[in-house]
Amino acid sequence: MKIVCLGDSLTYGFGVSRSNSWTNIVSQETRLEIINKGINGDTTSGMLVRFNEDVLQNSPDIVFIMGGTNDFIAGAGNEVINSNIMAMVHQAYAKNIIPIIGIPLKPDIPNVREDWSRFTDFNTVSKKLESYNYWIKKFSVTFNTDFVDFYSEYNKSMEKEGYKKLYFDGLHPTKEGHRIIANIFIKSINKYIEES
Repeated sequence: MKIVCLGDSLTYGFGVSRSNSWTNIVSQETRLEIINKGINGDTTSGMLVRFNEDVLQNSPDIVFIMGGTNDFIAGAGNEVINSNIMAMVHQAYAKNIIPIIGIPLKPDIPNVREDWSRFTDFNTVSKKLESYNYWIKKFSVTFNTDFVDFYSEYNKSMEKEGYKKLYFDGLHPTKEGHRIIANIFIKSINKYIEES
């Protein structure tokens, strides 16, 4: 079974080696072929623009779509992100590709890199992410789409392990964090793994 993972730095694995990225861990531990199409700093609009080239031309069985944080960092409202996600999900359905939506991680606001904190208000970003989290779940029920809730599940791990161990800059997971994300992903899509 082939999965294209379309996203931003959380998908690409910013700050860790390729071998320690969660997509590579999932590929190593399952029989899934994972194509990582994460681009550092990308937005959902960028993902939508490259959807044909990065997703449709690879003819995957599943597309995993996760983005939105950079849109909020750049000042975009929820409506833009919601419409981009909706467009990508329906384009996938039209080509008989199973779409799965990822709910991005909650930032560790006090420890976000200083230059990034000067660029944008991460309290506002965090509030928009909360609303986005709710919208994805509502959308997924309406359109019978699976989602992977990294937002809630990773937060549980942070409360146990501590923020500093799982983020190296307030936004991006450490090597240990990628291992947790891989575990969340595998558990969430287990029904597809069993079918492959």
